[in-house]
Parts: sequence; structure tokens; C-alpha cells
Amino acid sequence: MKKSLLLLLFIGINMIAQNRELGKVTIQELEEKICPTDSSAVAAILFSIGEVHFEFIEGKGFVLNTNVKTKIKIYKKEGYDWANKTVRYYIGGSTKERVSFKNELTYNLVNNKIEKSKIKSDGEFDEKVNDFWGRKKITMPNVKVGSIIEYEYNLVSESLGSLDEWFFQSSIPVLYSEYRVYTPEYYTYTPVFKGFLQPKLIEGAKRITSRSTSKERSGGLRTSTSFEQEEFSYDELRRTYIVENAPALKDEAYVNNIRNYVSSVVFELSGVKQKNLSYKDLSNTWEGVVKTIYDNDNFGNELNKTGYFEKDIDAILAGLTMPEEKLIALFTFVKSKMNWNEYYSYTCNTGVRKAYQEKTGNVAEINLMLTSMLRYAGFEANPVLISTRSNGISLFPSRTAFDYVIVGVEINNQVTLLDATAKYSTPNILPIRDLNWFGRLIRKDGTSTQIDLMPKFNSKEMINLMAEINAQGEVLGKVRDQYFDYNAYNYRNTYNGVTKETMIEKIEKRHQGLEISEYDVQNSAELSKPIIENYSFSSNNFVEIIGEKMYFSPLLHFTQTENPFKQETRLYPIDFVYPNQDKYSVSIKIPEGYSVESLPSSKALGLPDDLGNFKYSISNTGNQIQLMYSFDINTPIISSDMYEVVKTFYKEMITKQTEKIVLKKV
Repeated sequence: MKKSLLLLLFIGINMIAQNRELGKVTIQELEEKICPTDSSAVAAILFSIGEVHFEFIEGKGFVLNTNVKTKIKIYKKEGYDWANKTVRYYIGGSTKERVSFKNELTYNLVNNKIEKSKIKSDGEFDEKVNDFWGRKKITMPNVKVGSIIEYEYNLVSESLGSLDEWFFQSSIPVLYSEYRVYTPEYYTYTPVFKGFLQPKLIEGAKRITSRSTSKERSGGLRTSTSFEQEEFSYDELRRTYIVENAPALKDEAYVNNIRNYVSSVVFELSGVKQKNLSYKDLSNTWEGVVKTIYDNDNFGNELNKTGYFEKDIDAILAGLTMPEEKLIALFTFVKSKMNWNEYYSYTCNTGVRKAYQEKTGNVAEINLMLTSMLRYAGFEANPVLISTRSNGISLFPSRTAFDYVIVGVEINNQVTLLDATAKYSTPNILPIRDLNWFGRLIRKDGTSTQIDLMPKFNSKEMINLMAEINAQGEVLGKVRDQYFDYNAYNYRNTYNGVTKETMIEKIEKRHQGLEISEYDVQNSAELSKPIIENYSFSSNNFVEIIGEKMYFSPLLHFTQTENPFKQETRLYPIDFVYPNQDKYSVSIKIPEGYSVESLPSSKALGLPDDLGNFKYSISNTGNQIQLMYSFDINTPIISSDMYEVVKTFYKEMITKQTEKIVLKKV
């Protein structure tokens, strides 16, 4: 039986391997009920083959041509989303891109015959996302469980700075992924790999011949123009990367950006040599990257512009003497005046002057503007290039490693970080999108230094809970919940502007059976103070009565019952975003006629190297139960090597939280 199963598995995988061309769908493939490498898969990419080559076009020079062919099998209804494909393309500036789809077919097995469904005009969409990007989307027709879909698309680009990232892995299994990159000798590209899978590499070269047209003017009394075609040849470096049977990459709790860990490759332009000219090294070092960015007119030139804000700044700074006061005043002014248009970039679009006049700008315009103002006020302020969490971690030197810029102010040998795009941010409290390992601070002399973006201090949440249990097991109580630093920022960012009624509804929905009254929030707009949330509550769900005994957890609706770490093993670091501390002070009055039969024992537990700890201290005096509980994570990121230790730590913490107090009738 085992031999037969293995043989079928081998045949299934081998059959797919032999059909890596579009239009070669078989009845056996359509009959297949489960993915041969992952029985839980809702769909699988049978193959995805990409080819990038450079084409010489008269009048334009080399353009980038990317062609991708994909074949996907749908195994379950949950996999229907894989019948949609979206490709974005650049439409801003002079180097526009073009996308076209073809060979879009859905295959189904009907009465033991293969039925093909072609995409119709209403299944193709082309839309403008913003001033810089458009996207083309296809929705495949007649998709069912068991369908196979195929499509091919072509992307033509005049931008040669980097090649689009190629992903060998996905959230569903990829049985075969092949990426061919053919580059002319005039351009040197350096591959940068991510993930845990090592692609197989095949290298080669080919001599390519192209034609270009030159013109010559001759004259005397009359002039004439003659055109002459000339051939030129160059070597083309050919690299092919292959990954087979890549497992599905599944998201887990406390992961920064799962794309950071997907096996992929991206090619960054590191050198250029035009015909008959010397080679230009684009220097794939951080210093080289920083210089290239700083020399960009839409960065360094915009940073140095003045003459548009001085009068306003003089008025704001009048009467202020302390540096901290001046910094806060300027930061608050830019946040209140400017509105972020939600465009990420480290270069300006319309420019700082126009953005200042129109009170709207992208990230670079707002934060370079703030940098200039701080310099005018006498601060040592410099831009800090960063890669946001959605862009991935900037591990290797490249211009595409960054997609954002913030401000670093050096005071007393320490750097204070600012981002004026977020209304509720404060010094060193950045938007969560910014908290992505490291950035690079660029000084006026062109040098740069690495800046740690991750917070070092614990953001606290302090909860005071006072409750009383009556003889029927109903719990009545009051909660005072204080949010500090990043917890306060997140609260304001999420809930400021939300009505009281909606907030009550959210809390009641989060904790089934809870009824909220007397709800209020303090300090919503006072960013230097903690958020304070107060409410009264009642519930019949906390206490279980069995015979003459009552059972309940002293943390009531704050009890954590589920371990977020469920996987057996883990490849990715555990990302808590920022260090934090949850601290609870609980006082519960028990009903008359009852006494405490048993309490959970007090306990303290810590992670190695003081990475985290929890302390649970409980006592009973008369009819009062007191609990002091704290839970600390002292670092934003914990290595995957510590996964088993962290998982066990959480298990013990949750076990302690869910232990019951037992009351008995007297």
C-alpha cells in the first residue's frame, strides 16, 4: 500500500514537471483532488516561469522586457482568489511602463472531456491607482473546484535601475518556479536573495547582434541628410534560477512582514558601461547608495531650499528659549499644517515649496521640510532613510532598499526621531510602519550612519479593576485603563473620532456577555499625557456556580485563554513591534455568606537574558481578593532560536491566568 502511494505521488509530481508549457493541460491534472506536496492546500502554483531580457529599440536604447507564464490548480473553494491576477505598472514621469495579458484560459473536466473557457472583456480591468501607479487585473471565468487556470503577461519598462522582485515561494505551494535573467554586458546587476530556500543556478552567455541608425548631414549650398544602419554586438549574461516544491509560506503571530521571509531574488543595478565609454560603478555600498540619493535633485536640492517658511517659523519660536520647547513647537506646527497624501517616497514629487503652500505633500516633502525648519532653528537635524515594514528589511545596500524618509535630531549625542506625517506621533514615538530594524542618517557632509529604529523603552498599559460579586454570581465593577507611549499612539490612531456608543459596542463585542456603562476617555488630544479610559461593567459570564461553590478567574474579562504561538517550529523572528508592559491591579469583593476555599498560587517566571517576565501575586484578606499581575516583553524582536522557550513561557502564563479562585458557602 505504501509503495503504491509513493508511486502515485511520484507520478503526480513527475507529470506536472513535464508540462511546463501553457496549453498542455491533461485529464489527469484536472482529476487530481489534492496537492501532491501539501494535502491542506487550497490551490497550488503548478509552475511559474519568468524571463527578463533587454531589447534595443531605436531612439530609446535598451528597454526591459519581462514575460511571465503561470499555471495554477484550484483544489478548494477557498482557493478561488487565485483565479485573479493583478500587475501594477509605473505611469509617473517619463519612464512609463506597459502591461499586457494573453493566453488566459480556465480548464475544467466536463463529461470526461477538457473544456476551455476564454476570458471575456468584462474579466479584464485597467485602472489608475494614483499619479504614479496603474494596475491591470484579470478575473478568470468559470472557476470551480478542480479547475486549472493559465495566463501570461508581459511588462515593458524603460526604467533599468532594478528588476522586479521574483518570488519563488507563496502562501500556497509552488511546485516549480523558474526565473531567467538575461542582461547585456553594458549593465551589471547584483542579485540579492531572501528567504530560506536556495535556488539552483544555471549560468551561460550568448553573443547578441543589434542594429542602430546614425545620421550624417552634408552640405554646401544645399544640405542633405543620410542615414546609415550599423550593427553592434555584445555579450549577454544568462542566469536561470530554479526552485522546486517550495512549501506554502504561512503567516504566524507576531511576524513583521511575511514577505521578508519569502524566498525571492531582486536584481539591483550596480554598474553601467555604455558603448565606447568607461565603466561607471554605482557603488553598491551604503555610502554609495546614500550619495546617489542625496545627489538626486528631488532630495538634496529640496532639503536645501529656504525662503518659504522663515516668517512663520520666527513667529512660532518667538519667546521660546529651551531647545525641547522649540523642537516640540516646530514638530507640532508641521503636523498641524501639513496633510500627508499617503504616498511613500524618499524623494519629493511637487517639491517642498508647493507642498507648503498647498498644505499637502508626500513623506519626503513633509519630513524634508521639517528637517530644513529645524536646521533654521539651530538644530543638528538630518534626514533618515528607512524601509517601511511593508517594503521589507533593508539588509543590503541598494537604492530600492529604502522607500521612506524621517527626521533625526542629534541632541547631547543622542538622536531623537520624528515623523510629521502622523498626527498623533511624538518625539521617538514613530508610526508603526517606520519600526523596521535600521535606517541611515545622512549628514550635511554626505556621510551616513546606521540608526536603530526599534524602541528601547517599555510602553505601558496600566489597568485598575475593582469588582464585586453578588450571591447570584453576577459581577459588577469599574475599570480604569491607562495607555502610555506606543500604546497611547495606537489607541489615538485607532479610536480618536470614534463615538462613545461605537466604543461601548466594540468592548462588549470583544468580551461576550459584558455590559458597559459610564464610558469616557481622557487626554485624546493631549499627546504628552497617557490615554485614560474609564467604564463600569456588569456580567453574568465570569462566575460558574456548581452546587455551593463559585469558580472564576481573578482577571475576569482580561484573562488570556489562547497561546498565539501554535506552530511546532518557527523560522521567523518573533516581532512584538515595541517593548511593552501590561500591569494589572485587581480588587474583588466576594459575596456575603461565602469564603475563599482556594486561591491560585503566586508565581514569577522570566525569559533568558531578561527578554521578558510575568509576576502573579495574589492574596485574600477577609472578603477582599487582591491580585497584582504584570507581564513584560523587554525587547521588540526575539530570535526564532528562542521560539520553543517563548512558546512555553506563554503557555505557563496563560495557565496561570486561567486558574480559578474557588469560593464556598459558609
